[in-house]
Amino acid sequence: MAAARTWWTSWPAIIVGFMLCLVPGVVLLWLRRGAPVWLKVVATAVAIPAFLGVLAPSLAAGVDGREDQAAVAAAMATPAPAVSPTPTAVPSAAPSATGATPSASASALPGPSAEQAADTDRPAYGSAHAAALRLEVKGRAPRTGYDRDEFGSGWIDVDRNGCDTRNDMLRLRLTDREMSGSCTVLSGELADPFTGSVIRVERGGASEVDVDHLVALSDAWVKGAASWEFAKRVAFANDPLNLEPVDAGANRAKGDGDAATWLPSHRAFRCDYVARQVAVKAKYEVWVTQAELDAILRVLDTCPAQELPGPGDQPVIASNVGSAPERSSERVPANTTGGTTADVDERYPYCKDLPSGLGPYYRDQDPEYAWYSDRDGDGVVCE
Repeated sequence: MAAARTWWTSWPAIIVGFMLCLVPGVVLLWLRRGAPVWLKVVATAVAIPAFLGVLAPSLAAGVDGREDQAAVAAAMATPAPAVSPTPTAVPSAAPSATGATPSASASALPGPSAEQAADTDRPAYGSAHAAALRLEVKGRAPRTGYDRDEFGSGWIDVDRNGCDTRNDMLRLRLTDREMSGSCTVLSGELADPFTGSVIRVERGGASEVDVDHLVALSDAWVKGAASWEFAKRVAFANDPLNLEPVDAGANRAKGDGDAATWLPSHRAFRCDYVARQVAVKAKYEVWVTQAELDAILRVLDTCPAQELPGPGDQPVIASNVGSAPERSSERVPANTTGGTTADVDERYPYCKDLPSGLGPYYRDQDPEYAWYSDRDGDGVVCE
């Protein structure tokens, strides 16, 4: 009695196996009892080269695919060069433009070149922490003679683009802007870095936004600026590196404080804030007090990778300065000898302001001597 054959070794199943794929067909043929051996051998001889002819290109394609994926992954892992704008050329917006986007040249913070940005292990300008340690540390000089006009009369068109610095900065930082002509910002929205809030700005309404000097002018005055030439002070007051539109209330709470006395409530901005102060002071050679340096380093210790912003393209000496103020005969440059004045009362900038019991002051004896003008050269002031 012939052994019963299963359905999958029947000739129809074998033929279907050959149609679907050669290998199942050959296997099923070898399992069929009674099939001629020569037929099994011939089928195997035909199937093997045919199978290899199909498999080999697939394997090659798989290898090529893995190589392509590896190349793509490597390309994604390599940072693209970043193009950073330059700080001083603030864009000229189209007349009556709404929401115009600043050109690539408009940035208060210059960045690294494309080559520097591609090298992620080498910061463009070094770390802010290291730069802070290079700043000169000295005591405050007296505030004698300080006046806002010593830094220029209001906002000046230092970069000669036809727009004053305040409108340049508003145009740079505000979004959803409405303009009048190419310079005047009528309205817009500000993402305030000091508070982290969004402020709607309307020209002519209540003053909601100030353009802050990150290093206050009076702070610079008592840390070196009193002895500068007028053109350098004008450059300092109008340098985008030192300017930021911010919430007016926060700015007025800051006053002329340095990092030792005031930091933004928006903690996410603090590292950028002190790094910019370091960059400004390094560019203009403004010194810091020890308490100020300690405060800066405490902030930067929380962000050791914080890079120092570049100095920008604006020169340290401005060429378009406006009119210098007329100096009072009693105004004298502040003491720049570097000695501490912590025990000196700064409320009396002129000899005539001294109350009874103060003065005279003698050269090489009283630190107050350096505050006042010794016009007759006798070594005594405020006689």
